[in-house]
Amino acid sequence: MSKLKEILSEAREVLERVDEGAVTETAGLLAGGKRIFVVGEGRSGLVAKSFAMRMMHLGATVYVIGETITPSISRDDILVAVSGSGTTHSVVWTAQKARQLGAFVIALTTDDGSPLGTSASRLLAIPAATKHRREGERRSVQPLGSLFDQCVHLVLDSVCLSYAELKGVDNAAAYKLHSNVE
Repeated sequence: MSKLKEILSEAREVLERVDEGAVTETAGLLAGGKRIFVVGEGRSGLVAKSFAMRMMHLGATVYVIGETITPSISRDDILVAVSGSGTTHSVVWTAQKARQLGAFVIALTTDDGSPLGTSASRLLAIPAATKHRREGERRSVQPLGSLFDQCVHLVLDSVCLSYAELKGVDNAAAYKLHSNVE
């Protein structure tokens, strides 16, 4: 099997196990007009930033934790936290702190029993391999957390599609918010 087909097969197997109802419900929560914050580290952080960018294109008020222009999070805000293992210290700490401050936390992780999973108000379980290759994780030919990050990206793109439908945002409207100084 070619490498591309193998990657596609792995992603398909994971995505078929993701709860589509939870994805749609997540879009509904985000469409409630609250501010959205995202957090993640490494490649998972890049996927979270990609999601934040697309949500901005769709008209959401969205911030990335750790950026210099990110305001304080508060009651009724939503935090989207991404960590394959659910144990990444900075992501778990941010989720726990956000909950203490009254924010709603949506976690994307492989392990619902992890510190991130148990800190979440809503969990989007992504049953993929992580860099740790723990017992019970799906096997992958890809290095580290590649499969998790790929699947999170696609799941969050699905959230964006549902969000756009709920908000009545089409490609032309999103394009108006796309950078015009590049």
